[in-house]
Amino acid sequence: MQPIRFELDAQHEHVELNQLLKLVGLCDSGGAGKAMVASGAVRVDGQVELRKTCKIRAGQTVACEDVTIEVVAGA
Repeated sequence: MQPIRFELDAQHEHVELNQLLKLVGLCDSGGAGKAMVASGAVRVDGQVELRKTCKIRAGQTVACEDVTIEVVAGA
């Protein structure tokens, strides 16, 4: 799996799952991210996640297709 490191900015402690997928380039829009999550194609910390706007925090890992996203805290 191709790893991506996503750094939260210092002002935010989380990012919504559908927005994370958009920000790392796995989909073109938040709506497309919601559809991807609804299809069951996204895993958070190894578990299928169906909540489209669940809060992803530093230390969590998101996997979709052949990509793994490691979310880390910002400086």
